[in-house]
Amino acid sequence: MASPSQSLVDLVVRFCRGLRSRGIPVPPAHGADAARVLECVDLGDRDEVRIALRTLLVTRVEDVAAFDDEFERTFSGGGTALPHGNRRSPGVPVPGLLRRRPPAMLERWLKVTGREEPDPWTSVPRPSENEPRRGRDPRDLDAADLESLTRIARRMARRLATRPSRRVRPATRGARVHIRRTMRRMLETGGATATLAYRERRPCRTKLLVVCDVSGSMDLYARFLLQLLYALACSFARVETFLFATRLSRVTRLLRQPEYGAALDALARHVRDFSGGTRIGVNLDRIERERRAWIDRRTTVIVLSDGWDTGDPALLGDALARLRRRAGRVIWLNPLLGSPGYQPLTRALRAALPHVDLFHPAHDVASLESLVRHLTP
Repeated sequence: MASPSQSLVDLVVRFCRGLRSRGIPVPPAHGADAARVLECVDLGDRDEVRIALRTLLVTRVEDVAAFDDEFERTFSGGGTALPHGNRRSPGVPVPGLLRRRPPAMLERWLKVTGREEPDPWTSVPRPSENEPRRGRDPRDLDAADLESLTRIARRMARRLATRPSRRVRPATRGARVHIRRTMRRMLETGGATATLAYRERRPCRTKLLVVCDVSGSMDLYARFLLQLLYALACSFARVETFLFATRLSRVTRLLRQPEYGAALDALARHVRDFSGGTRIGVNLDRIERERRAWIDRRTTVIVLSDGWDTGDPALLGDALARLRRRAGRVIWLNPLLGSPGYQPLTRALRAALPHVDLFHPAHDVASLESLVRHLTP
């Protein structure tokens, strides 16, 4: 890595000083690292610079607001020019250089419409540069894959619908004799032996609550996940679907479209949180509080996320614990779990897994085929 220029060092030192004056602990070594980080990012992208510095310099959630305020004050000052250290955007004034980008939209999070050229600023963030994947690239799915996912979703619906409830109903045959009905038949014949009546447990009418992470770290699996959500919405009679990054969006009605393309158009018009940050605990807590009356023992909760959370892990664990007490089952589907050598070591996943009944990969069609086999009645 090349040594940062002196003007870049001066700018970062002034910024770190401002952070320390606001009570944010920034060791001198982190200031030197920040200057080197800015040599590696695109100085023409305001969000990329802000996220890179915040990732390095902020270690507490309560310091994020103060960091953002100091970032605006330092990097939005009139006329200050950044040095020529960055090979892509040298010597551009700060106000025009760190320009704001438009809100992330579905067309940028998922190139499905084909109406726009690829955005040169859009990249695919991943937890690791060397993350291996198995099977087909999720970005290369087509109409045939949507049909496969629809078949899998219907199998999931049938499998969950075969779970027996506590209530019983009359049956023509079976292993359980319906004593009361059999006695009535005997009374009709004066106590003579009558044909035995049977009973069976009613199938459980399962409800599905699906919560999908659409933050920046999930971009690689965007097309696959949206097709899965649409297939589930079309296969279950009672399903509630939510998307979240930093904010929560209920998309149940948006997915109930006769065609997949129409559902994508509806999502593009109404959801503005694609490729944002990740606040899993806050949004699950909100779902548990606002949908409490709808969640019961017949409800299966499915969370689709890689577990990269910027919020408090304790809040995530508490929200999942309350969901687990009310719901019949909690399933966490993680696309990264299909990578060889992957281990759920993030603080969020360590807090969540004790309250999860099934932790399973969801990175391709084969992984969902395996999931169906785990949905035992």
